[in-house]
Amino acid sequence: MKIAFIGLGNMGGPMAVNLARAGHDVVGVDPVAVPEGLAMADSIAQACADADVAITMLPNGAILRNVAAEVIAALPKGGVFIDCSTVDVDSARAVGADANAAGLGALDAPVSGGIKGAADGTLTFMVGGDDAAFATTKPLFDIMGQKAVHCGATGAGQAAKICNNMILGITMLGTCEAFALADKLGLDRQAMYDVVSTSSGYSWTMNAYCPAPGVGPQSPADNDYKPGFASELMLKDLGLSQDAAASCDAETPMGAMARDLYARFVNAEGGLGTDFSAVLPWLKDKSRSS
Repeated sequence: MKIAFIGLGNMGGPMAVNLARAGHDVVGVDPVAVPEGLAMADSIAQACADADVAITMLPNGAILRNVAAEVIAALPKGGVFIDCSTVDVDSARAVGADANAAGLGALDAPVSGGIKGAADGTLTFMVGGDDAAFATTKPLFDIMGQKAVHCGATGAGQAAKICNNMILGITMLGTCEAFALADKLGLDRQAMYDVVSTSSGYSWTMNAYCPAPGVGPQSPADNDYKPGFASELMLKDLGLSQDAAASCDAETPMGAMARDLYARFVNAEGGLGTDFSAVLPWLKDKSRSS
């Protein structure tokens, strides 16, 4: 397939390179990033003019809407527009409707797996949109990731991502709180891990992404908490979860508390630019009165 890929940052760049390495004709568009070995276009219109598929990986819904207008105007009818950004559900639905009205297939397909997953081609895609567009582009998802789940109509992919990451944020906070409590109770961290990782406290944040250095599999905690998934991105996703909850009148008290704690961590207490598991050293030195 001929693919226009717009947004070549930490996530989009490796995804585009993996598609090119698999033999697809990929043309990138980005104002700053130029991944090695990838052909680049001067504009979105140029990249999309004869493309079969356009893929975007962008920071937020407002930017997506602006870029989508250019993509939809340039992509030939019958093509498929895939947005892999994590944005609000309303933006995903609006862009999908505009693409469909222009005779294009449209999929919202946010990802889970972080920078390493993008580089390794092991992402999970949560996809919303019509069956035909998903069937056409499933081989591309298979190159960029290990799993693509078709979650339903347009916007369902974003809904799944928002719900997943609300669980992730809440669970990481609970895992970090438990380690901080264990420290103050004098419980060895390795003993804590050995018990919890094989009992009812089992979770992805404990077993696969442990926030305690030197415990469990390698994680950002073992690299001075350099981001695999940055705290500010977790804050963004938790904010999206609460915007979505407000839009449909859902009560999500734990999600709201997680958003507020990450907001405090990122905006006021040094969390900016750290991995979202760096909540552990932040909590470790706090007392109930601080």
